[in-house]
Amino acid sequence: MKIAQIAPPWIAIPPKNYGGTENVIYNLVQEQVAQGHDVTLFASGDTQTSAKLVSFFPKALIEEGTPWTMHLKAFYYLYKAIEQVKEQSFDIVHTHLSSSSDMYLFPLTAHLTTPHVTTLHSHFPFDRDPRSNWVGDADKLYMEFAPLVPIVAISDSARRQEKLPLNFVGVVCNGLSEESFAPSRRPRENFLFWLGRIEPDKGAHLAIEAAEQTHIPLILAGIVDRHSKTSTDYFRDQIKPHLDSNLIRYIGPVNMKQKLSLFSRARCFLNPIQWEEPFGMVMIEAMAQGCPVISFDRGAAPEIIADRESGFLVQNLDEMVQSITRIHEIDCDAVRAYTARHFSARVMAEQYMQIYEKVIAMNPAMTPRSSTPTLERTLLPGQNLATKLTQPYIEVQTP
Repeated sequence: MKIAQIAPPWIAIPPKNYGGTENVIYNLVQEQVAQGHDVTLFASGDTQTSAKLVSFFPKALIEEGTPWTMHLKAFYYLYKAIEQVKEQSFDIVHTHLSSSSDMYLFPLTAHLTTPHVTTLHSHFPFDRDPRSNWVGDADKLYMEFAPLVPIVAISDSARRQEKLPLNFVGVVCNGLSEESFAPSRRPRENFLFWLGRIEPDKGAHLAIEAAEQTHIPLILAGIVDRHSKTSTDYFRDQIKPHLDSNLIRYIGPVNMKQKLSLFSRARCFLNPIQWEEPFGMVMIEAMAQGCPVISFDRGAAPEIIADRESGFLVQNLDEMVQSITRIHEIDCDAVRAYTARHFSARVMAEQYMQIYEKVIAMNPAMTPRSSTPTLERTLLPGQNLATKLTQPYIEVQTP
């Protein structure tokens, strides 16, 4: 099948540190190529992929310093990607809705004649500023287009939460690459692990309480958003006072190699979430390394964790503390095997292929346009975007 994948332009694929959506897209594209599909990935120029890469900017927008709230380049990128899709013969176009600027996909794809599908990686409302807790009402304006766009949810929980008139055509859980399941020969060590954005909804303060009650060391890793008052106040008031070199340690952001090392050594991973999280990549990343997960029973957690097989689902902090004392009952090899059966990139790609075929069959009037050669252009030495306003950066890379 000839597939166009249009990734958001903000973070490179795969991401250097944080980037759950980008990791999922990377795993999906790599697996689709491995299964013999002809995949074109629209993404930033610093992306690494086995697919044919089409990029309109040499770097991801965050990497070049564009703030999340500035959407002009993001809209240009999505517009150009859809324009190129219209000029070529793709069987399916797969787009990804993860942040507010991705909402432009609704009007851009609503009347696209090529069969298309959008994965909803985050949750509504998108017209919001998490740094100031401001919420607007623009989401409802985009519902003029949304019912015309086939949507895939990443969990049953995420699908149930959305009350807007979205056109859901299926649910596909996120998946990990085969390399993520490589068994570790390291023995389990006596420490607990927590990883995520340092903000109240992620529950790091509750992981600290659990560690203090059990007297088991805890390692915290993740990003403090220095531009968010909520995040910085939370870290200052509820995390920093507990940091101690012996019991509670905060090590900052970690890359994939560091994450895998910690998952492969930790006694268990704590996930005391305070919201209805649509999925939770960190849980399957932990379990792929045989690390049991103890999570509050919220959001997609009951769809991810097999209670008493790959970890424990708990209702509150007291139950989390009790489960830590029982973590030896969980077989780490069984945790890894369970995760490989349900959350591999192979399983994810096969499920998406079923969705693609369903969408194509549902839209017999949608026929691919005749193929038109793609313009291939790279920046010449000494040129930059400012000097290429009439000839934008477009680079096509073929692996």
